[in-house]
Amino acid sequence: MTAPFIGPDGKARCAWAGTAPEFLAYHDKEWGFPVIDDQRLFEKVCLESFQSGLSWRTILNKREAFRAAFDQFDFHKVALYQGDYVEKLLQNDGIIRNRRKIEAVINNAQRAIEMQQEESSLAAFFWRYEAKDVVEPQTQTTSVESIALSKALKKKGWKFVGPTTMFAFLQSMGFINDHEYGCCVREEIELIRKQLKRP
Repeated sequence: MTAPFIGPDGKARCAWAGTAPEFLAYHDKEWGFPVIDDQRLFEKVCLESFQSGLSWRTILNKREAFRAAFDQFDFHKVALYQGDYVEKLLQNDGIIRNRRKIEAVINNAQRAIEMQQEESSLAAFFWRYEAKDVVEPQTQTTSVESIALSKALKKKGWKFVGPTTMFAFLQSMGFINDHEYGCCVREEIELIRKQLKRP
């Protein structure tokens, strides 16, 4: 087990929270907090797909540029993007200029609209893949749920949604509380999860 990071307030946190200056706020306010908002869930799927092969720090530092480029990840807007806008995105040095990943976001936006129509919400679908078993935090890169979610999404036509990418998505969106046992945020998330009304 990695030694915890002690924050400026003297409290212990997951070790990774201290590996980059921008990670502390992300760790304390976002990572692992349950999300039931469809647009935020879609955004995270997209950002995790862009991260594939890269570091999360790179994506986090470009997140505002991504949001500006992709209409705040409003998938009803993104689904309408045409080839000329793809070419424009490929010239945007604020984001990751990978054609296949950009085209995957547009494809996934179209699939997200279909999912909303079929399932009532993206949240209703994704929350079926909440972790069932408690495991030692931050010891996995995939899970039974992430493998099943990846398979289900691919069957629905989503792209860049492999099991490892989906596990990172489930971790960060609060489908599992993967904060270390000694982390000061873990208890807060446990309380939120107990009170959360699942979609």
